[in-house]
Amino acid sequence: MHVRDVRVPRPRSLAAQLFAMQAVLIAVVVAGYALFTYVSDRSQAEDAARRQALAVARSVADSPSVREAIGTSDPSAELQPYALRVMRDTEVDFITIMNPQGIRWTHPSPAEIGQRFRGHIEPALKGEFFTETYTGTLGPSMRAVTPVEDENKRVIGLVSAGIKVEEITKRVQAQLTALLGVAAGALALGAVGTYVVNARLRRHTHGMNAAELSRMHDYHQAALHAVREGLLMLDGQYRVALINDGGRELLGVASEEEVIGRSVAEMGLPAPLTGALLSSEPRVDEVHLTADRVLVVNTSPVSGGERRGTVVTLRDVTELQSLMGELDSERGFTQALRSQAHEAANRLHTVVSLIELDRAEEAVDFATAELELAQALTDQVVAAVSEPVLAALLLGKTAQANERGVELVVSQDSRLDDGLLPPSLPARDLVTILGNLIDNAVDAAQGSVRARVTVTAYTVEGELVLRVSDTGAGVDPAHAEAVFQRGFSTKPAGPGGRGLGLALVRQAATRHGGTLSVAVADGGGAEFEVRLPLGSAARASEGAVTGSAVSGGDA
Repeated sequence: MHVRDVRVPRPRSLAAQLFAMQAVLIAVVVAGYALFTYVSDRSQAEDAARRQALAVARSVADSPSVREAIGTSDPSAELQPYALRVMRDTEVDFITIMNPQGIRWTHPSPAEIGQRFRGHIEPALKGEFFTETYTGTLGPSMRAVTPVEDENKRVIGLVSAGIKVEEITKRVQAQLTALLGVAAGALALGAVGTYVVNARLRRHTHGMNAAELSRMHDYHQAALHAVREGLLMLDGQYRVALINDGGRELLGVASEEEVIGRSVAEMGLPAPLTGALLSSEPRVDEVHLTADRVLVVNTSPVSGGERRGTVVTLRDVTELQSLMGELDSERGFTQALRSQAHEAANRLHTVVSLIELDRAEEAVDFATAELELAQALTDQVVAAVSEPVLAALLLGKTAQANERGVELVVSQDSRLDDGLLPPSLPARDLVTILGNLIDNAVDAAQGSVRARVTVTAYTVEGELVLRVSDTGAGVDPAHAEAVFQRGFSTKPAGPGGRGLGLALVRQAATRHGGTLSVAVADGGGAEFEVRLPLGSAARASEGAVTGSAVSGGDA
């Protein structure tokens, strides 16, 4: 037994439904108008026939020749030719002239002359004219009856003129034929116009029906709220047409109504980010900084024969950028350890060789000197900065700088005890700030006559001060502000690009309510200084540490 698949017909598209509805509506309107016009034209045709019959009858009744003929012994002899002639000229179907008793003197059919008129004549005998529809010898007709009076206003005869109802119907049908032609033309024109409009609508709706469009809208709204990435849609004039929850969060927008319809240039975004959003060219994975975030921006123009707008996606890589910075530091530590391991192997071979040469005392002196040098460096850093994360960072950066031929020293003014930093100032942000400043200083100092980087870290009046100076070429005063912008660098771009480190430092400092400035160092290079507020708890701790140090000094 074979079971055939039953295919359920797909509902007609919205455009097809609208076309059918509009076609029916146009047909009903045209048919209604045609019916109304037919009834109106028939009524007008009957009124026109009534007026025409009455005008002909009164004209004949007022004719002097008719009154003279009535006074003769044989009125029919003169009135019959006259009536036929007037019928032909006025396009009426009959003119009957009769005596006051209703005996015909004229008739289109000569055999009816001398017979009694079929119809009402009583009002005319009283001197009144009237019209009526009556069935006579020629069939139903619209007729008018009027009296013929002499000089004394005495009724001496009657005149009836009429048009057959059949003839009136023919006139209406001729008008109806023209009306139906116009109606058919209007229906055809309306159908063509409706088809053109709905074909355009079908293209815009992609042939979907109302239920599918409603379902797609629901999916669209759900997707916008579910996507964690920021989504921004701009129209052809770079005004915000749509923004999802992620986009509002990443751009710091309080509500959707706040930005819908506004130009991107009016949103108060950083200039580089605004320039990327206003660009007519697509942007791929561009990194931009806001006040407290690192965003990856992608833009794609929407075109359909013409530019219709831009779709923008935003990804928050603030945490990723911080982790990458830590990874770079770890990579540097690894390289430094590898180098030190290689150097240590060389020194170990030297010690072994001295022992093999029976020069044990010189071997001990050589090994002890190396250990004392390494321990002295560790003691110096830890004594100045006992905060473990920063101390580890400085030791690692010292090894890295040494590998690149740069001397990194911690100044004697440094004093940063463990536990002094508040929870609101996480170690990760301090690594971002100090690590990038040191990397920037090492890059600047490398290759100078006396390549040296000096780091100073201390607290004063409720603020944490981090200062890094180098012996490089310094910063041109004209670029004192530009160095903090993303993408600015005086060195050639590497594989991953340059100019992001100082921008990240400023972002981190701004996020914690601090400041970043640059000045000329004592040695002629650049000196970058970051000041971060510590908060009330940290200031109390700082006061206790300072007081303890003072008391110990007095004792």
